[in-house]
Amino acid sequence: MHLTLEQQLQLRNFEIQVDKMNLEQTQFFLKQMYKQMMVKEAMYQQFLREKWKIK
Repeated sequence: MHLTLEQQLQLRNFEIQVDKMNLEQTQFFLKQMYKQMMVKEAMYQQFLREKWKIK
């Protein structure tokens, strides 16, 4: 799958921000991102359960 030009620019901006972080900041940021991904996944699962009327 290919990224749009806008997504490529967003990714590059993100890379620049991460490159400026020290190790401690990067580790904290990575942990927070992982937590957010888990929450997002749980929300999608709940949405699908409700949409498909699954208990």
